Amino acid sequence: MDTSFDYIPILILFALAAAFVVGTIIITHYLGPKRKTKDKLENFESGIEQHGNARQPFAVKYYLVAILFVLFDVEVVFFYPYAVNFKELGWEGFTAIGIFVGLFLIMYVYARKKGAFEWEK
Repeated sequence: MDTSFDYIPILILFALAAAFVVGTIIITHYLGPKRKTKDKLENFESGIEQHGNARQPFAVKYYLVAILFVLFDVEVVFFYPYAVNFKELGWEGFTAIGIFVGLFLIMYVYARKKGAFEWEK
């Protein structure tokens, strides 16, 4: 039995989604207002007047915390397959998820000891 026909609804869904996005962009481009004044072209910072240079660099701590957040946040995604199939996986699955959590705890302790979560340093 050919299973490639099972993917046709998914392809249709992707095509419709892409057509919707492209169509919305094109329609709003042609129907949207075109009056470009100095006030409209000025950057808006939540109602606050701009001051200083927007190109000043951020502290490395900001990027470090952002990367650590992504790392530990993505970890949660790997718990869903285990949560759905934990009865079928048995003790082997429990051991695997335990090792997974253990490795992340080691990484968390390492990052904590290196001062990655301390903003004031």
